[in-house]
Amino acid sequence: MSTAPALPGTTVPQAPGTLRAGLAHPVSLVRWLWAAYMTPGRPGRPTDQTELRWIYTAWLGAFLLKMLGSSWDVSWHFKWLRDDLAPPHLLNTVGTAVVVALVVFHSYSGYGVDRRALRLMQVGIGTFLVAIPVDIVNHRINGLDITSWSPSHALLYLGTAIMLAGALRGWWLYAAPGRVRELVSLGLWLFFVENVVFPNQHQEYGVLSLEAYRAGQTTAEPSLLDFAASQGQTPTMFMLPVPAWVHPAWLVCAGLLSLVLARKIVGLRWTATTIAVVYLGYRGVMWLGLEAMGFPPSVLPVVLIVGAVLIDLAVTQGVPGWVAGLVVTGGVYGAAYPLESLGLLPPWEWWSVLPVAVGFAVLWGLVDLLARSSWLARWRAADEPAAVQGTAAA
Repeated sequence: MSTAPALPGTTVPQAPGTLRAGLAHPVSLVRWLWAAYMTPGRPGRPTDQTELRWIYTAWLGAFLLKMLGSSWDVSWHFKWLRDDLAPPHLLNTVGTAVVVALVVFHSYSGYGVDRRALRLMQVGIGTFLVAIPVDIVNHRINGLDITSWSPSHALLYLGTAIMLAGALRGWWLYAAPGRVRELVSLGLWLFFVENVVFPNQHQEYGVLSLEAYRAGQTTAEPSLLDFAASQGQTPTMFMLPVPAWVHPAWLVCAGLLSLVLARKIVGLRWTATTIAVVYLGYRGVMWLGLEAMGFPPSVLPVVLIVGAVLIDLAVTQGVPGWVAGLVVTGGVYGAAYPLESLGLLPPWEWWSVLPVAVGFAVLWGLVDLLARSSWLARWRAADEPAAVQGTAAA
């Protein structure tokens, strides 16, 4: 990718890596970036590796803002009445704005994506933006409705997952093999897994909030409790609104399945374990920070580590998915039993172990079939061969 000359009267350097000088002249930096990179092009346009890293570092930053905002948002809703302009929503909105800018950039310039990756990004952000007014209307009609499991919230998760799939594909296709490609891929998969398991946070916050309420030490403001009561909701309905089988079923059949995909695609020996450890470390830091600010805490789904370790071992040893799914589910339920009895997990329905194990085994078996078919090869092959040649030459 060629760079444009400096604009007259500016002292902005020619390479995006010179961040210090760019921060000293932010307006000139924006103008220079626009002149250098916002030129029309088709997907698959050759992109220098340094510039590719900057583009996808921006993706990581955008999803970090969205993850911080969404994590704060769950805790916020267990303390205050809903507010469209609440700080967590604003923080998430900043991240979304960066994503929109990145998708516009990729769409206009063609840098860093092939056609399929770009379509995923566009469909994902489009779904997310449609879900925002749908969610606002839903709250206007149905009142509080903070449950993570509402249809409008599901659209938000779906849109985020699709756009992340596009970013994962674009980065994996065009980044040069090596440590940097692996680290950025793990970062993007971390955000993907966090988005998948996010709905379970309602129960993870709700179990401690309900316990505090029953002990006469509620973390919710009176206005929130009064509003919930006016909607005809008991504290249990408000804080634990879904059946007790939902948390384990979603944790295993969605959360662990996403870790299986990450392990298969990235290919590093401890891919799933690394993602699970970093995710739970992040949740622990957020737990401390939110509680320090007076917001409700949550339990942490530490059984995710058990499942992740078993996934990595099973894939490394070549255990068939239909067998590994049964074993991993049994290990997760076995580790969860003492934690749930100690109040360190939301309530689980233990009869669910059999259908969840069968379901997870079937899903993992399907992933194995896809991996052996041409699907994985198509995922790792760009739609535009010229783009691969351009990357290799960078």
